[in-house]
Amino acid sequence: MRRFFPILIALWATTAWAEPSAELQEPTGGWRYAGLLNRNDAPQVAYPTPPIDRGIQRNRTPIEGRINPPSGPRTPHILSVNGGPLNLYTDDAGRFVRPYAFGAGSNSVEVRSSEGKSLKRVQFYEANKQITPARIRVVLAWDDPKAQLDLHIITPDGQHAFYAHPALTNGGGLDPDSVDGPGPGMFTMTAPLHGTYLIYVNYWGNYSASEGFNFNERSNQNEVITSQINLVLNENTVDEKRESFIVPLRAIGDLLLVKTFNY
Repeated sequence: MRRFFPILIALWATTAWAEPSAELQEPTGGWRYAGLLNRNDAPQVAYPTPPIDRGIQRNRTPIEGRINPPSGPRTPHILSVNGGPLNLYTDDAGRFVRPYAFGAGSNSVEVRSSEGKSLKRVQFYEANKQITPARIRVVLAWDDPKAQLDLHIITPDGQHAFYAHPALTNGGGLDPDSVDGPGPGMFTMTAPLHGTYLIYVNYWGNYSASEGFNFNERSNQNEVITSQINLVLNENTVDEKRESFIVPLRAIGDLLLVKTFNY
């Protein structure tokens, strides 16, 4: 038995070393600070490097960190922002940057392993008085970093928010509309019109480092792409309500109605 003892110790050490860990940039000013980054230089999005971000860039914040060991292309970690999960992929060094437009009030960011274990959590209070709480927020994410999905929103006055028309005259808009891997795409409205809203998801095409944006049916990673759409009403208030929808997409060009709701 003694001769096996060093082997057992080595196996235990290997297992312990393989336990995932996460780093997450935290607010520099403590609890009451607008934003997550504690440095002034703009980070570079890690996986894959996006050529553009078509959102209207209103109040976005990069969520930046590192995971060890890095996530593989088929086993993403989870980034949970205010309870809404997003697939989180990294570069080869484990780095990640995801854009998000935080609302006023208390916000939380958590990195979880692919098995659901919490690796790192940051809670902060957005006290910037220029940021109005989001009354309607729709967040789109998906599980294929080589596919490009788009969020489409029809507002009660007939306006259509999508990648080619991100900003609406009624105050709503897409921000961010990330084309970096699996999203997020986000629609936000701080002073919603009363009436009926329509939420659609579109499988626009694929993206690869060799082909760029393309419509090659074989250049995506998964045969069936699973999208998740989170609808949040009256975020960060006592009247907050959340709904989540899982929508499978199989073919480029699929355009599916996810939800019709009244505000």
